[in-house]
Amino acid sequence: MSSDILRTGGQLVAESLLVHDVDSVFCVPGESYLEVLDALYDQRNAIRVISCRHEHGASNMAEAYGKLTGRPGICMVTRGPGACNAAIGVHTAFQDSTPMILFIGQVGREHLGREAFQEVDYVQMFTPLAKAVEQIEAVEDVPATIARAFQTAVSGRPGPVVLALPEDMLRDVCETPMINPAVIDERYPSLGDMERLHHILGDCERPMVLVGGGGWSNQARDDIIAFVEANNLPVCCSFRRHDLFKNDHPNFAGEMGIAPNPKLVERVKNADVLLVVGARLGEMTTQGYTMLDEPVPTQHLVHVHTDKNELGKVYQAVLAIHSSMNAFAAAARNLSPVESDHWNDFTQAAREDYLSGRVPSPYEGALNLGQVMADIDAMLGDDGIVCVDAGNSSGWPQRFIPISGKRRLLGPTSGAMGYGVPAALAAKTVYPNRVVVACVGDGCFGMTGQEISTGVKDGLNPVVLIFNNEMYGTIRLHQERRHPDRVIATDLNNPDYAALARASGAFGEVVEATEEFRPALERALRSGLLAVIELRMDPDLISTRTTLSNLRGANSV
Repeated sequence: MSSDILRTGGQLVAESLLVHDVDSVFCVPGESYLEVLDALYDQRNAIRVISCRHEHGASNMAEAYGKLTGRPGICMVTRGPGACNAAIGVHTAFQDSTPMILFIGQVGREHLGREAFQEVDYVQMFTPLAKAVEQIEAVEDVPATIARAFQTAVSGRPGPVVLALPEDMLRDVCETPMINPAVIDERYPSLGDMERLHHILGDCERPMVLVGGGGWSNQARDDIIAFVEANNLPVCCSFRRHDLFKNDHPNFAGEMGIAPNPKLVERVKNADVLLVVGARLGEMTTQGYTMLDEPVPTQHLVHVHTDKNELGKVYQAVLAIHSSMNAFAAAARNLSPVESDHWNDFTQAAREDYLSGRVPSPYEGALNLGQVMADIDAMLGDDGIVCVDAGNSSGWPQRFIPISGKRRLLGPTSGAMGYGVPAALAAKTVYPNRVVVACVGDGCFGMTGQEISTGVKDGLNPVVLIFNNEMYGTIRLHQERRHPDRVIATDLNNPDYAALARASGAFGEVVEATEEFRPALERALRSGLLAVIELRMDPDLISTRTTLSNLRGANSV
């Protein structure tokens, strides 16, 4: 664009988004960035602005968009309370390694430092939660700062960037030209690193590959599958990242998340080589840092990560490889296969353990959630998207719905409640023709369920399943284990969710028996509307692996 056109700061923000191929913005409008909203009106045919009911929902939508596309999800909120509400999505983007940019309207520059109306120092507030935080003080700096934000969000370990926009700066004008998007350099593993990996694998008998983290392209997924196939290695995925590897593949062994298959945990502990690609080896994936010895694991640990500061942060690896996922996966695919059949039985047994863990326990109650998951699996097709929230309800789709083909799983490894509904709306924004199903607990729906009205307004039509057990189930489980007979603060008083959905202009139906679910799901999909199906489940069925009755029985022994 020519530099001789005067533009306001708001126009520079909107045009910078256009230059960086942004097609969607998730926001709650505010007076502190009206100039940006006004400028987005001129770009409304190229950039879709989705106005949400709460900044918690808007920031989660932006995070899910980034997770699904690999491009920064864009969220815009107003100062003070708006920024505080949006911090949840920023924290999720940070822990989940998701590219995202949060734009915050700020008080005028002449009022900074006076505790003006809704003033917050965003550099101090967001520094622990984001890769970078900047406040744009001069209108001339808008294009360069936004270009830098996009580069930072996707470079190395992806993550969120926060930009504060003083409202008076957005009204200033200048002739500053646009800046083209930066080319992102991939970090490649060295030939020596790959040779060492080849030798380490050649000397082992019980290898295990664990993939996770962010920054995976579709090509990288294909490349890591080819590497695993060529060497017949068993592979598992980190917490809520099992869409990185086809679950129907004979080498797939499961997910290392909350309540994983106990046989998989033992298999990882007993591996002699653990190749970790992309995962941070955080608390959830390592089962509370118990899966590996600290600081030197019993297993020969090979750790591949895009952030060099992550390597050796908790565990010392025999081989630490600083590389992007795309570059490592491509190099691994081209690595000569290891000439060994020592672990063929180990790989086959790992797969058999996974398949046996996929079989639901016998259940005599009215609503069999294992069969419900099978019905969803049959309806998803090859490219369906499953969105999960925090809590025990996420265990049902994560354990019993295989993610293969072009299917995707969106879930917060941060464990933040209120993710599922916004994530489903973001998925429908990106892929309007795919089947999208959100699985949320009644507690999680209470956080961001109001966003169903956003979906109705914008023509976004996922299916939302509410697992209604009238409690904060995960916390109840911990209470029953650690403080038996002292239940407090975990009961919920819920509305009729189906009626709530219908009052919002959505499809709504209640399911109380197994045989009712599939017809209800078919009706929901045929309706063409955003759909809410309330699953009135047995409160005793606290997780996929245990019941409250079992917990109470164990406590009474």
